Amino acid sequence: MRDLSGRLDLCCINTATLGHRETIERIAERVARAGFGFVTPWRREIDEAHPQRAAAAIRAAGLKLGGYCRTTYFSADDAAGRRAAIDDNRRAIEVAAELGAPLLVAVVGGLSPHSTDLRGDRQAILDGIAALRPTLRACGVTLALEPLHPFYAADRSLLNTLAQAVDWCEALDDGGPRCIGIALDAYHVWWDPALDASIARAAPHLAAFHVCDWRRETRDPLLDRAMMGDGVIDLRGLRAAVEATGFSGPVEVEIFSRDDWWHRDPDEVLATCAERLQRCC
Repeated sequence: MRDLSGRLDLCCINTATLGHRETIERIAERVARAGFGFVTPWRREIDEAHPQRAAAAIRAAGLKLGGYCRTTYFSADDAAGRRAAIDDNRRAIEVAAELGAPLLVAVVGGLSPHSTDLRGDRQAILDGIAALRPTLRACGVTLALEPLHPFYAADRSLLNTLAQAVDWCEALDDGGPRCIGIALDAYHVWWDPALDASIARAAPHLAAFHVCDWRRETRDPLLDRAMMGDGVIDLRGLRAAVEATGFSGPVEVEIFSRDDWWHRDPDEVLATCAERLQRCC
């Protein structure tokens, strides 16, 4: 396992950690000044009509792109909605490439708004992802499927375990250059009794690794993520298992914290992330 002591250049800040309160230009300056090597922006922070401006600001700060967040949900009630989602995600892939991001994180969507057809909606999501393969290959971008905690199955993601994500990667392999991978987020997978075996099986597909912590008494399953070391996840053990597969990408902090960290000074947040990455991860 890599030693992160004094190696924040191996670490990434997902801009959600700072609460989406500033421009990407200001965020990039802060992240670079704090010593991190990578940043992963969200679409809301990027003018997708002119992504080269954000790309220039990120490069000027001396940062690399960890990735780009995130896809529109693929699930929809009708064919027109599914086509619109595919079209929007094609644009996101193109923007990721213009930014210089190696991957686009995919949060695939839950059940369609008026559906209880779990199998049918999962298949529609797979079909939507498959439709993006030509764009992914043309742009040189990986679509990183992020399995979400089962709590989110109804509204946010019908992809809920790492083993399922590997199954999807294998199902989407059409024999061409690999363009579908996996974003493994500690928050979503830490509880899984099959996690060790799934990590080993996921080795060829791991494209991103996200960290934060799960509070023992979580107040909100979406917006109450904890800072590393303030919860119950064995982050060091999880990173050891991930890096034992050969994964060498950045260790990315992604914290949604509506009532805590999003209210703190951004430089304090970054300093705490730096300290916890080196001590707890």
